[in-house]
Amino acid sequence: MKHDAGHRIAISLPSFRRSRVSTAKSHDSCRPLDCRRRVEAKSLSGEQITGCGGLGVVSLRVRRWTPLVVAGTLLANVTLATVSLVAMGEEEPARLAPQTKVAQGSNARFVASSDRVANAAGSVAPFSGVVKPHLFVAGQETLPPDLVDRIRRTKGVARVEVVDAAEVMLSGKRVATLGVDPSTFRAYTPKPTAASDNLWRNVAAGDVAVSFVLGNDGGMTLGSMVRNASRTMRVGAYATMGIGAIDAVVSRDTGRALGLPQGNALLISAPKVDSGKLRKALTPHLPKGAKAVVIDPVLKVPGKVTGGDKKLNGQTWPSSAFMSAEQIRTALTAAGTKLGRPYVWGAEGPDTFDCSGLVQWAFARAGVRMPRVTHQQWVTGPQVPLSQIQPGDLLFWRSDPTNPGYISHVAIYWGDGKMIQAPRTGDVVKIGPIRTRGLAGVVRVSPAIASRVR
Repeated sequence: MKHDAGHRIAISLPSFRRSRVSTAKSHDSCRPLDCRRRVEAKSLSGEQITGCGGLGVVSLRVRRWTPLVVAGTLLANVTLATVSLVAMGEEEPARLAPQTKVAQGSNARFVASSDRVANAAGSVAPFSGVVKPHLFVAGQETLPPDLVDRIRRTKGVARVEVVDAAEVMLSGKRVATLGVDPSTFRAYTPKPTAASDNLWRNVAAGDVAVSFVLGNDGGMTLGSMVRNASRTMRVGAYATMGIGAIDAVVSRDTGRALGLPQGNALLISAPKVDSGKLRKALTPHLPKGAKAVVIDPVLKVPGKVTGGDKKLNGQTWPSSAFMSAEQIRTALTAAGTKLGRPYVWGAEGPDTFDCSGLVQWAFARAGVRMPRVTHQQWVTGPQVPLSQIQPGDLLFWRSDPTNPGYISHVAIYWGDGKMIQAPRTGDVVKIGPIRTRGLAGVVRVSPAIASRVR
């Protein structure tokens, strides 16, 4: 699953347990929940939750939470039945749903077209340029307005975008989702996505835009419908946002109707300051449970150690920084035991896997703690030339047409010009020859570095 500018880290997120559903109106006067339909769901921790189905904003009173590691981004994890969406129909992945037109213009192949686009033409401001996001801040509840204002006035901060953020159940999958203002948020996305008027009009009209990987490998067909007890949404676009592990974006109105918390996250653009130093400066001022992460962290080379040092791409690495021969053998053996197991988007074993899930599972058998998703695994060690590849090294590809710089696939080098991978939906874990088309590079894993990519 996920740029040269796409290095990511993961954080422990709050996984709500024993949440109580309230029908109180929100401060923006949204309608209260319609409690005529009583619904039940399980929280992500497996506990049974009973609540009400219907439209409106759901307020949560959290009694306790446990950490949940989610790739690349900090989100409030809402465990509500109204957020659980089920795909309507069994269309094949990466194909258009019946009677779905494709929009015209930039990125057109990945935007569904409909009459609603014309109707929503005046609802989204025109594209005015791209803004690079550097930090992502998120908390469990609405961030205080005075804090947001203070961050806006912090030296070096150029722009701040307030968004709603949660991990929701979408077609049976846990999907990191943002609720946004399409007019202003579009600037923070890759240019092909930001420049697509039809894409953002679809979002404004109530569609969900999903990442290319979720759509193509996760079976979320462009133009298909997802629904819950009270709401139906169309997959209106494939668009990888390039922000952590965000795999879905909806309008703020749609997100709040689904139960996303309000204004609990920020995107911060600060191009003229060190992102790491800015994060450290902001962290003490954040509410309890809120965290800030650098969207594009830099791989830090360990300090020089005398004896056995090795130069890789001009950088000095101690030989002890890498996996031992025994660890490599164990990881490869573990991966080999899963040959023939099916690929499932988001799966991390032991019976089904996606590409990065297989890497994480196999390396864990060797005592190496790997981050969960591909764009995190990209920064678990130095890059090495393909001509110097060794068994156990990781190969990465950029093959996301909606975000060409994004790291979207990983495999493990097996030896003798072959690799072992979990390729895509409809395929299985297999060994085959290395393919170089779209190859981003080769990484030699450093267990110490890998354990800190979180």
